[in-house]
Amino acid sequence: MAEAVGVQSPPTGAQAVQRALGLLHCFHDNGPDLSASDLARRTGLSVSTAHRLARTLVGAGFLDQDERTARYRLGPAVAELGQLSFHQRGLHLAGPELDLLARRTGATADLAIRSGPHAVILVGASVRPDTGLGLRRPLHSTALGKVLLAWPRQGEPNAGELGPLEPFTDRTITEPELLLKELELVRESGHALNDGESATGVRTVAVPVLDRSGHARFALAVRSTPERLTDERLPWFLGHAGTCASALSVLLLPPDQRAG
Repeated sequence: MAEAVGVQSPPTGAQAVQRALGLLHCFHDNGPDLSASDLARRTGLSVSTAHRLARTLVGAGFLDQDERTARYRLGPAVAELGQLSFHQRGLHLAGPELDLLARRTGATADLAIRSGPHAVILVGASVRPDTGLGLRRPLHSTALGKVLLAWPRQGEPNAGELGPLEPFTDRTITEPELLLKELELVRESGHALNDGESATGVRTVAVPVLDRSGHARFALAVRSTPERLTDERLPWFLGHAGTCASALSVLLLPPDQRAG
């Protein structure tokens, strides 16, 4: 029998999981608590569906609901899993190496992974001490992002699948063809450069932490000003960054996954 008009079939298990994950992703920007209407608008779901999923996530500890406002925030289960993942990846061991790199170069040092179209900083000076949150930056406009695009892991969308490339300064690469050419240069040189492409007056160089398969598990960046991180001093900064990346490879990757 045909479905009645306007009546939707119940979601499959996979669809329900995708919808629930979509709700959790609504909190990426660390903004204020969200109502069921906010969640529905951000995910494209109906308010009733968003409310039902949110209540299920509250019951599982992945969301909290304010009793006074009925608005939602991330719950303790997310924090617990985040802490477990952070330590299981060995990221708590990366901080001292990044601090040493920063002291040696007088620059800001950060370590990032890829999350969809963004480079997410997990450890380093750009992680806020009050929240433990790092920056989420578009891949195409940052040295960290270019490294993650140049040596992608299996299954990750390539640079041609990022969609529209937003300009942040007049130096930002916004043409997919130009970005692909830039990534060829990154692979040839072994490093990526962000020369005022995400913010004026900032220059950043980044190198990959590669695994045995040649994929960038992490990207390591050193950020300073154009006056300090000059073309003449670039090899010096790269030398220190490369030494740190080698140390992080040992700390963060299992022996059988490290590059030879």
